[in-house]
Amino acid sequence: MGKDQKDLSSLTDAELLGLAREGQDAAFLLLYRRRQGKIYRFAMQMSGSSSIAEDVTQEVFLALVRGPARYDPQRGSLEAFLYGIARNHVLRRLGADRRYVPIEDEDDSGDTLEQIQSDDPHSEMARAETVESVRRAVLSLPEHYREVVVLCDLHEMSYTEASEALGCAVGTIRSRLHRARKMLLEKLRPAAEPEIGTDGLRSARCVV
Repeated sequence: MGKDQKDLSSLTDAELLGLAREGQDAAFLLLYRRRQGKIYRFAMQMSGSSSIAEDVTQEVFLALVRGPARYDPQRGSLEAFLYGIARNHVLRRLGADRRYVPIEDEDDSGDTLEQIQSDDPHSEMARAETVESVRRAVLSLPEHYREVVVLCDLHEMSYTEASEALGCAVGTIRSRLHRARKMLLEKLRPAAEPEIGTDGLRSARCVV
């Protein structure tokens, strides 16, 4: 007897995929609903294009349908596996159409990334400008730096999870992230401003 929807909701991603392999469409649908939002945001934050993000999200889950056996739980979480597929599709799309990534776009905002209170219209406007500045600054990073910032700071993945998604060593993730954060600070902080912490960067993690 198959599990009902209530039972399915308590299962891990890997368990849902196992049931999907056995033909349980409800398990795959739940897995899709659980993970598609993060995959879309990742693709959007990497590309700056909603159309690319939509296409990549579709391709990621089509790949999972067509080849569920490709996932090996010994090599990491299913979430990291999905991010890895998304990353490959994003890079392929960016290679074909560079106009979506404004590498030379200048940041003209003096706002920092500290958490901004939104109790008045001016604060709301300042926060919106800050989020836009973060989005543009992240997009301006070279791809191998951009992806570690998106995964570790915007999606709050650990170094280990990011290494599983990107297929590289934890030490590589650590060093790239250190360099990427320095590059972001240079782009986002005017000379007279105090240093911006990564907590501020995380406050903008849901920007799409």
